[in-house]
Amino acid sequence: MRELLNHYWKLLRQPPVHLSLGLLSLGGFIMGIIFWGGFNTAMEYTNTEQFCISCHEMEDNVMAELQHTVHYNNRSGVRATCSDCHVPHEWTNKIGRKMEASKEVWGHLFGTIDTREKFEDKRLEMAQREWRRLKANDSLECRNCHAFEYMDLSEQAPMAQEMHHKALDTGEGTCIDCHKGIAHELPDMEDVPRWPEGWLE
Repeated sequence: MRELLNHYWKLLRQPPVHLSLGLLSLGGFIMGIIFWGGFNTAMEYTNTEQFCISCHEMEDNVMAELQHTVHYNNRSGVRATCSDCHVPHEWTNKIGRKMEASKEVWGHLFGTIDTREKFEDKRLEMAQREWRRLKANDSLECRNCHAFEYMDLSEQAPMAQEMHHKALDTGEGTCIDCHKGIAHELPDMEDVPRWPEGWLE
């Protein structure tokens, strides 16, 4: 009996290894859920229009321009927000875009485009960066809402029909090749080709 009491006394005095491991695992799991929930909440908040235009550079410049386009106000009542056009919907691509966009926060903090004059000076550079990004990902954000297979080409203008037929037939070209300046004012485009090379031949 004494040996049994000594055994239990030793167990009580030793650190509870198995219990600690269980508590650590459970605690880690709960903390993981809290972190993941917080991370996703923050990700979704940074995708809201309210967040995007919280700095005056965006509200006074790009948002003011967007309000005069069909992507903001149209007969169907479907409206594209900032993230619809500038952030991919798939999670992996979204994370990549968020990491890339973190430098835009630095631009805000250091006042890179905090006046209309600075914004206009950087407009072409910013537009070309977005055009390159959309070209590289085959206009992924556009394709979240627009798909060739559901377009009624017969309802489109002759030039649009021709271009879309060519894109469908050749598999070349992407939305941003032709659709620049549909949501924001174009920069000075004197040295920038409007159409993909060879498309109007």
